[in-house]
Amino acid sequence: MRILVRQGSGIAPFIDDLARLRIAVFRAFPYLYEGTLDYEKTYVATYARSQDSVFVLALDGDRVVGASTGIPMRDETDAFKAPFLKAGWNPERIFYFGESVLMPDYRGQGLGVRFFEEREAHARRLGGFDICCFCAVERPADHPLRPADHQPLDTFWTRRGYTHHPDLRTEYVWRDVGETHETAKPMSFWMKEIR
Repeated sequence: MRILVRQGSGIAPFIDDLARLRIAVFRAFPYLYEGTLDYEKTYVATYARSQDSVFVLALDGDRVVGASTGIPMRDETDAFKAPFLKAGWNPERIFYFGESVLMPDYRGQGLGVRFFEEREAHARRLGGFDICCFCAVERPADHPLRPADHQPLDTFWTRRGYTHHPDLRTEYVWRDVGETHETAKPMSFWMKEIR
């Protein structure tokens, strides 16, 4: 295994790999995301355009098996900034974590921790940020597609120093696996002060 860290347009050679990885990992509960390569490439392009974004890739040989992204909130889309502006937060002082996706066979080996460490270190190197944050989908405990052995990541995130802010919420729209149309999903944010 090796970790590769890229910034901004340095992700260009890996955009297709990252798009396919996001589709594969987010297909599982709780996201149940029925993604498309075209949408994913557009999504990743937002990060590639920001010279201060970060991509942390986990490679097994030449195969990308995990990835994590981050971007200054000021460079995110309006949809991501809106909940913070509404709550009175300054997006200029926030570094946003887009996702951490890792193929199941590679979990439990410390890569998730490394993803958080690398993104936080990047935000500190850039300077000017007080907060790192990310958002997570909220699914009901009795969701019919929830696996019996599903373990939420709340404990993992808390151990990394993140605090859930259920009052800081938004909705994002995507098509669930097996559905014919997109629906809005509730999302809430987790935040950590960085120094």
